Amino acid sequence: MIQQLQSGDPAPLFQAIDHNGKSVSLENYRGRKVLLAFFRFSACALCNLRVHQFIQRYPEWQLQGLEIIAVFESPEKNLSAHVGKQNAPFPLIADPATAIYDLYGVETSEDKVQATLSDPDLKAAIAEAEAAGFPLTPEEGSNFHRIPAEFLIDETGILRTAHYSRILTDHLPFDAIEHFIRSGK
Repeated sequence: MIQQLQSGDPAPLFQAIDHNGKSVSLENYRGRKVLLAFFRFSACALCNLRVHQFIQRYPEWQLQGLEIIAVFESPEKNLSAHVGKQNAPFPLIADPATAIYDLYGVETSEDKVQATLSDPDLKAAIAEAEAAGFPLTPEEGSNFHRIPAEFLIDETGILRTAHYSRILTDHLPFDAIEHFIRSGK
């Protein structure tokens, strides 16, 4: 079983290249609050909806001192072809070898995917994604059983929240992110 991180743990450092070819080093974010979000794959409709929601909130969040880094278990070419079309103002990182996923203990679970498929709220989430322009789209070679996770990291590099999703539609509530921005907790 993968070792999951806990609140209070130091955020594991990583370096990667984002969708714009820029180097991203978590260490360079010291002094700023960070929302580090791990998604499934770049064509995932529910993931694209969440990125869309982040893009809408990002200008205000950034003014309040929050940065976002989004990681996808997809090759760069798929990232560009799918979620990259949203022109996110924050880094999108392709991690097809799952090096960063493994650092953060982000799991793969067939059981949690099955639980999602039987969740009565799933149809509404899919409809919301489709209404926003993100239809269900397969991505060849994608890891269908990857489960999202989101981490809130403070200015000193400490995890203040480690949220491992119970099902595919389970994310940190926006009010929890906004509370972290205001209070650092």
